[in-house]
This record gives sequence, structure tokens and C-alpha cells, in this order.
Amino acid sequence: MKSSPHSPSRRRFICAATAGAIAAPAILTGKRTAAQGLIGQGDHRFQTDHQWGELPAPLSWQTSHGVAVDPEDNLYVIHEGVESKPDHPSIFVFDPAGKLIRSFGQMFQGGGHGVDIRVEDGEPFLYVAAYQQAKTFAKFTLDGELVWQMFAPMQSGHYAAGEASNPKRVWGRDRFLPTNFAFLPDGGFLLADGYGAFYIHRYDRDANWVSSFGGPGNGMGTFNTPHGIWVDTRNPTPEIVITDRAHHTLQVFSLAGEYLRTIEGFGLPANIDTHGDLMLVPELVARVSLLDKDFNTVATLGDDGERILEDKNTTGGFSIRSDAKRWQEGKFVHPHDACFDSHGNIYVAEWVSTGRVSKLTRV
Repeated sequence: MKSSPHSPSRRRFICAATAGAIAAPAILTGKRTAAQGLIGQGDHRFQTDHQWGELPAPLSWQTSHGVAVDPEDNLYVIHEGVESKPDHPSIFVFDPAGKLIRSFGQMFQGGGHGVDIRVEDGEPFLYVAAYQQAKTFAKFTLDGELVWQMFAPMQSGHYAAGEASNPKRVWGRDRFLPTNFAFLPDGGFLLADGYGAFYIHRYDRDANWVSSFGGPGNGMGTFNTPHGIWVDTRNPTPEIVITDRAHHTLQVFSLAGEYLRTIEGFGLPANIDTHGDLMLVPELVARVSLLDKDFNTVATLGDDGERILEDKNTTGGFSIRSDAKRWQEGKFVHPHDACFDSHGNIYVAEWVSTGRVSKLTRV
């Protein structure tokens, strides 16, 4: 099927973006920068705070990866973390004012990646995906109590021997490097192996592996870095939407995992969230997009893509991510995840060396 239309002028720089997945960086230290600005267009304008969230000593920001909001609008932030600091938490929980209220997740240091929250029979739970040396996924209560932890689904037939029983910091298409979750209407869930085998795994409500689909390929049902995933319920028939990051596209599937269509024209799209009729797509190439129910772009937030790509072409890498002095007010560097709160405000976590979470408050 044909892709949904998008504005060519908004997308023209994407052809210059890197064709491969961005590798996880080393952790650097540095001071986080403050910025306040009004961004967006039309009915979708936001006041931006790039210095949202305060951490008391001795805790420190690390490379930020994922964000999720609970029913009380508390924000859960997961960092990749530093493997050499096993006593430092990788998950920080903030109240809506940006005050830290708890932290946990030391087990994910060096491999923290994706977080999401689902309410099950009236009780919310936190789901966590971790890559690098961790290679695991887990379910927690919101207070940080472990419900279960699992490793590579060896029964899928996609993984090297020992990948579940003795995971090591090895990458490849026969390795398990999970990135994000999506929740199914029947109580089950989907897990994207976005950095490893490039398959989407289906689990039932009891976390038993059921099946998988996808795998590496050139699109139309196969992937090059299926990094983010979401079950889109904005239309009468729910669909699975996957960010095929290194192809710069979204791929849409039926709930059964059948390929339906591709939405083109993004800049390394990283994950998805929805609120009402809006879909939120953070893109590593320096912007956040808001889409309507037909996947048309209705607003572009904090776009700094041309400058970021110029920096990449000049330096041979995304050096700006570790140089906070070059970050600009109201502009993004590398949005890696984003989510709505209950009021339609947006939190954006960026893949930058000092960690950064921005709050976009609706105007």
C-alpha cells in the first residue's frame, strides 16, 4: 500500500541522515543547560523547560533513554546508566513539579533502555527493557518491587546459544537487545528487539512467549532497527505501529502482525505515544512530530535537524550531543523517547551525554 502523504519541505533533509542505527554512547559528565521557549504551531504550542527535574546529591543524570507517566502523572525516567556504578539507580521517579520522589533499578546500570506503564485490574505496573550487557526485560510495581524478570526467548529460534542463560555485551542479529513495549487489548504485550534480532515478540498476559514477526530486511514487514512500538487505538480498528528507525519510517501492522503499510519521511524515529487523536513521534534527528489519526503531521516541535546533520557531516559523528554549550533554546538535540501526561503536556528524553528531560507544557 502507498504511504500516507507528508510535506516534502518538512522532510527534505532526511535523505542526509545516517542509514544505520546510532550506537549506544559512552557516559560523559557535564552540566545540564536551562532553556525556556515557546514551540509548535497552531493549536499545538508548548512552553518548553529543558531543565525540568532536579536530582539531589549524590545522584547524577546519566544518558537518558526512556520516559513514562503513571496515573498520578508522576514521570519515570530510565537512563542507560554506568555499568561501573552498580549502586547507582537507573530509574528516577519525579512528581509533576519535577521533584524526585524515589529511585531504583540498579540492576539495569549500563543497559537501561525502555519503560512503559500499564494498569492491570486497577493496579499500575512498570515494564522495563534493558540492552547492552543486561539483555533482559522485567515488570515492577511502581514502588520498584520486582514482579518478574525474563531474558531472551530462546524458543523463538532467533538467538545464539547461551543468550538467555549467560548474556554478554555482544551485538548481532542473533542477539537479544530489547528496546520497548506495546500493550495488547487481550492483556498480552509486544516486545521490540530493536537492537538485536530485529524481531517483534508477542507474549500473553502471563508473560509466556507466543510468537514473533518481522526480522531484518528492507521494509514492508521487515526492519532495520525496530526501536519503538505502540498499539494505536485512535481508530475503530487497533493497529500496531513500529518505528523502523534506520529506515526513517513507521510501519503499520494488524494486531495479528500482518504488514499493512509504511509511513515515510522521519529522521530516525525512536518511539511512539498517543493522547486523544494525536500521535507523538520523537525523532533522533532533532525534533518531535505530532501526527493526526491519518498519520499526517500537524505540528513539528523543536526542529534543529539541519544543524545537527551539518555537525555530523563536519565532525564525522554527533559530537553536539556531548557539548551542552551548543544546545539552543527551544531546540532538541536527539529525542529518544517522549510521552504525554493526562493533560496533554509532553515529556521528552534525549540521547545526550549529560541526560536531559524537557517538559513541554501546553499553551
